[in-house]
Amino acid sequence: MVEKEKSCLSGSGLTKVFGLGGQKCVAVDHVDFDFNEGEIISIVGESGSGKTTLAKMLLGLISTTEGEVYFQGKKRDIRTQKKRQEYWKNIQAIFQDPFSSYNIFNKIDAVLLDCIYMRGGRRLPHPKKVELMTEACSFVNLKFEELTNKYPFELSGGQMQRLMIARIFLLKPKILLADEPTSMIDACSRATILDMLMKLRNDTGMTLIFITHDIGLAYFVSDSVYIMEHGKFVESGCADDVILHPKEAYTRRLISDVPKIHEVWDLSTV
Repeated sequence: MVEKEKSCLSGSGLTKVFGLGGQKCVAVDHVDFDFNEGEIISIVGESGSGKTTLAKMLLGLISTTEGEVYFQGKKRDIRTQKKRQEYWKNIQAIFQDPFSSYNIFNKIDAVLLDCIYMRGGRRLPHPKKVELMTEACSFVNLKFEELTNKYPFELSGGQMQRLMIARIFLLKPKILLADEPTSMIDACSRATILDMLMKLRNDTGMTLIFITHDIGLAYFVSDSVYIMEHGKFVESGCADDVILHPKEAYTRRLISDVPKIHEVWDLSTV
């Protein structure tokens, strides 16, 4: 008997409205979705499509105007700080800009120790904490002994993103939301970061949600793809169906905008 896939994060009628009256902007407009445990999902859309706003709603960083988020089949409750912290043990994020992802006053040791504390390791002996931090840094090809007592801004952008993945290695959340995690780093580092994210997902079985404008990336890594336009999901399904057999004109335009080396580039849609 085939085991039914278990839902880990879902939304019903999820909506976010900014402003009032004539200044009202509907950033996310009554979206429904159901993400399964261990699945790799990509939410694809142009800048301003609402995908990052949706990501912040899923993380509980901004409130919802309408609709509900369900975590592991139960309505999400993050009304108190304690409940938010419990939720954040299970869902974490890597953001687009590594330079704004850190508190500039906290050293790298503090960044990693916070993760150990969040997982209940505050009372661990100091050598054990160092061992855990060293292991996490090693996973992302960094040496803890070269990072200790440094600040994140002393690292390159690629190193900062790898440090973010080291945090996730320590936290081991059930869901990782990656919002354009490779768009601000060079091509070589981009491939390395993607490889590390995929290895982490394979090792832990976490659900991985990419927020991206890169439909090529979405096709390459995803089980399921959701296409977002003007705050709505206009198309969704398995990656092969959505990318190889698109039904919506918007999806076809996103695909046609991907440059192809062996063809003359059509810049008429730019």
